[in-house]
Amino acid sequence: MELDMTQGNPSRVILKFFIPLFIGDLFQQLYSIIDAVVVGKFVGMDAFAAVGSSSAVTVFITSIMIGLAMGASAIFSQLYGAKRYDELKQTISTALIFLFSVSVLITIVTLVFLPQIIIFYQMPKETAVYATQFLTFSFAGLLFIGMYNAFAFLLRSFGDSKSPLYFLIGSCVLNIILDLLFVLVFHMEVLGVAIATFISQGVAAVCCGIYTIKRMKFLQFERKDFVFRASAFKKVAGYSLLTALQQSVSSFGMMLIQGLVNTFGATVMAAFAACSKIDSLANCPLQDLGNAFSTYTAQNQGAGESKRIREGFRTTTKLILILSAVISAIAFIFAPSLITLFVSKDAVEVIAVGVGYLRIVSVFYVLLGFIVMFYGFFRGLGAIRISLVMTIVSQGLRVLFAYSFAPIRGFSGVCWAIVIGWFLSDLLGFYMYKKIMSQKAD
Repeated sequence: MELDMTQGNPSRVILKFFIPLFIGDLFQQLYSIIDAVVVGKFVGMDAFAAVGSSSAVTVFITSIMIGLAMGASAIFSQLYGAKRYDELKQTISTALIFLFSVSVLITIVTLVFLPQIIIFYQMPKETAVYATQFLTFSFAGLLFIGMYNAFAFLLRSFGDSKSPLYFLIGSCVLNIILDLLFVLVFHMEVLGVAIATFISQGVAAVCCGIYTIKRMKFLQFERKDFVFRASAFKKVAGYSLLTALQQSVSSFGMMLIQGLVNTFGATVMAAFAACSKIDSLANCPLQDLGNAFSTYTAQNQGAGESKRIREGFRTTTKLILILSAVISAIAFIFAPSLITLFVSKDAVEVIAVGVGYLRIVSVFYVLLGFIVMFYGFFRGLGAIRISLVMTIVSQGLRVLFAYSFAPIRGFSGVCWAIVIGWFLSDLLGFYMYKKIMSQKAD
């Protein structure tokens, strides 16, 4: 169901959009978490380290595709809020052709250059075979990821955050069944986990695509509307490429940090892999709140409602303070139990390293929450260049500090580098928010 976010109480409309988005993203996170749990519990520590470490590579690649869809959705939301439906239909058609073409290209390139990616990533020999198996099917499934996100973000731009949720739930259930079948029954180990994810993503993409095409009937699409317009492409590409660049810079920064972590050996790799899954899960509601605020901002920007944007910013700020406090407390208090979800209780060294990481980083999740709020705000306004600068500042300094602190403080230096990067990015975001909103007041 479409949701007009230019009307009604800002708190209610943001929450109404956020809740299904959060549940859906939670299930999407469960893909990689379930894979990690199955591998960590039933295959072995080297395999777990390989799959966990490989996730940073797949996150980097998929972030590009998600960023492209996310950028296009900001335009969809603005046009929807402005009620410019004829232009919206042409923009949707142009964007879908563009997104699918890029998805095919990325899939081919990553598969061709897989050996070089493994070498660049400094994988230890004991994990390289597992990583190759996992990444082969992960890269083959990139086309499905691109397809799913193109349709999911299209639905969300109209305020429909519920429909993508249903496909994710079904896909996640299928992934669990196939994981257990391929690993426990057929003993396919990492290869089985990879194939299970590939199949599940394919089902979600195809079903979501069919549903979206039927659901867009409210726009009264006709054959003449399915076109590729150069003017629409220029605008879509401008938004999408900048958003993709922002997303990929963020993920590339984490790849560089993962490369540094790999030099500490398999124990630290396994601990960081487990903590990365926990971080992703903790970031899930904060990221989704930022995305909800982005759609809210974009629709109200299109409608010229600056006052509602300010009200939405205050609402989102309060929600982030509450959510991050709860998430931080859970991660800090239950750190040992959370780590043992992914590794055996006998892996004492891995657990100790992971707990040390969580009890530094989790305290500062609120800083991460504000970052994604600022990202959503600038993306919704169309000021994506500011989000890109914020990301470069955050990731650039994070990597610089990590490589500087690691020789002195070891792995804990990497932890503190992440926190410092968040803080400095927030300072820049707040400054730019005040500057933009003061201009709107004038």
